[in-house]
Amino acid sequence: MNFCWSTIYVKNMEESLHFYKEIVGLKENKRFTAGPGVEIAFLGEEATQIELIYDPKKSELHFGSDVSWGFQTDSLDRLIKSLKEKGVSVQEGPIQPNPHTRFMFVQDPNGMKIQFVEHL
Repeated sequence: MNFCWSTIYVKNMEESLHFYKEIVGLKENKRFTAGPGVEIAFLGEEATQIELIYDPKKSELHFGSDVSWGFQTDSLDRLIKSLKEKGVSVQEGPIQPNPHTRFMFVQDPNGMKIQFVEHL
């Protein structure tokens, strides 16, 4: 069995797509309507993807503080500079738990915790 995707409901599809495409660097590969006012988008190029769902009837979104999505970056320092230029605040970190790994957390436009990790 293979893990296919992880899904979140979003407050604003355009804002969320901008974050995941421009900040995280994911490619949008599918986008379609799924009923009155409901829109779905899939992002990512590998086997595991992210599914974003916008449903205007869903007024509240809830993300647990112990859940995050992790993405690897070549340079945490360059990413931090780029995030600042794009108005994205680092929520926590950088943290270096060992000589081989550094990471930090930001939040997406919906409040989802996003981790960026650099392997040294």
